[in-house]
Amino acid sequence: MFQLGKTIVSEDIIEKDFLCNLSACGGACCIDGDAGAPLDKEEAKILEEIYPKVKPFLRKEGIAEIEKQGTWVTSEWGELETPLINNADCAYVIFDKKKTALCGIEEAYNSGAIDWKKPVSCHLYPIRVKEYSEFSAVNYDKWEICDDACALGKELQVPIYKFVKQALVRKFGQQWYEDLEKVAAKHLEKNTPVD
Repeated sequence: MFQLGKTIVSEDIIEKDFLCNLSACGGACCIDGDAGAPLDKEEAKILEEIYPKVKPFLRKEGIAEIEKQGTWVTSEWGELETPLINNADCAYVIFDKKKTALCGIEEAYNSGAIDWKKPVSCHLYPIRVKEYSEFSAVNYDKWEICDDACALGKELQVPIYKFVKQALVRKFGQQWYEDLEKVAAKHLEKNTPVD
């Protein structure tokens, strides 16, 4: 772990490789698991505001759950998250012709209907950020459904922090990311074997 501003960062995000391989996993992170996508209070408000524009992009099952549960829910631990369909699929998930799970919010964004891409927790994955009163913990969330993404990242030599660059800049800012790149370069230099 190392500190970067008001964040404590796991070295895994610079040491491990990752590149989403949707053709292999089918977007399993949006349909497996036992909780919706983590949200902060501002994102919960955004979902309420944009829902009418996102709704045309969603499946009828997702619309039914959102209209029953709300655009966001509170977990048993008091955390905000997206609602689920039958305790599995995110209510905002849609499928393409190949049955690959996609984000309905992101599809609305890509079409120009809204100007908010998707929850930052989804954008950051496989990084998870846990907020504490004094700092944010930035960790790699290793999940076996992403083994193909790890293999592809290793093959193409894409470290996690580079894969999620856009999301990290969105969450922490450009200067934070540039500082992370400097730490990563020093870390790599220090850990490169010498012949």
